Amino acid sequence: MEKALWYLIAGTRGGENRARIIRALEEQPRNANQLAEELDVGYNTVRHHLEMLEDHDVLERGGRTYGELYFLTDRFERHWEEFETITEHLE
Repeated sequence: MEKALWYLIAGTRGGENRARIIRALEEQPRNANQLAEELDVGYNTVRHHLEMLEDHDVLERGGRTYGELYFLTDRFERHWEEFETITEHLE
């Protein structure tokens, strides 16, 4: 998970937005539209980041229909300190 987080957050373009999505989902589950509005990022951009985070087991969908909510995975939450360390390098 640590290598995936370095890649997703610090190693590729869009890492800052992915970190913002993760922090928003830590507060409460949200759907893609809610995240786009809250973070002031385009809907398609948010969907792209959500797919990348889901592919790397950082988050999971609560359903497979329009408006599904996204949640952080238990596996990711066990690596929260590593996420915090990585995001320090973005500032």
